[in-house]
Amino acid sequence: NPLIKYITSIPYEYSEIIPDYVMSKTSCILFLSLRYHQLNPDYIHDRLKTLGSSYNLRILLVQVDIAEPHHSLKHLTKICILADLTLMLAWSADEAGKMIETYKVYENKPADMIMERSDILPHQKLINALTTVRSLNKTDALTLLSTFGTFNAIIKASPESLSLCPGFGKQKAQRLHKILHEPFLRANNQNLKN
Repeated sequence: NPLIKYITSIPYEYSEIIPDYVMSKTSCILFLSLRYHQLNPDYIHDRLKTLGSSYNLRILLVQVDIAEPHHSLKHLTKICILADLTLMLAWSADEAGKMIETYKVYENKPADMIMERSDILPHQKLINALTTVRSLNKTDALTLLSTFGTFNAIIKASPESLSLCPGFGKQKAQRLHKILHEPFLRANNQNLKN
């Protein structure tokens, strides 16, 4: 098995099993190299017949090791849809080994562990808000917060005060000041005429 030497972070054992890798009682991985698939296109069909419906989560881990993989991947995608498989692509044996390790490490973890966190700290929310301003990066946002302390102080700062921050020039400071003092809602033409 070409991936065994790349599985280094988790323990494993050899056993007589139908799939190539078993992560739990309900999940397994079949490994397929595209180069091998081009030489033996019926191999995956035979493996799926043997596997049957023994596992809830069945992953087809495909190593993309040919120059033009599009036709083969299109064919394998159809197979995965029909056979209720999850298709995962890796561009090297090392990457494929890391994917197997990740599936094993997260086998008993709740699904929300890999989801984006919605409970972002207020400090991080300020940084995210400041970086939405064109030409401000995370370093600039951190500089502003460390210099002025609060978002309110940043809003009240003059363009001259903003330009004194490291990494800020006159133009960047004026752009930030203008954005922070722009009306939240723009008046439409009818309101201006009345």
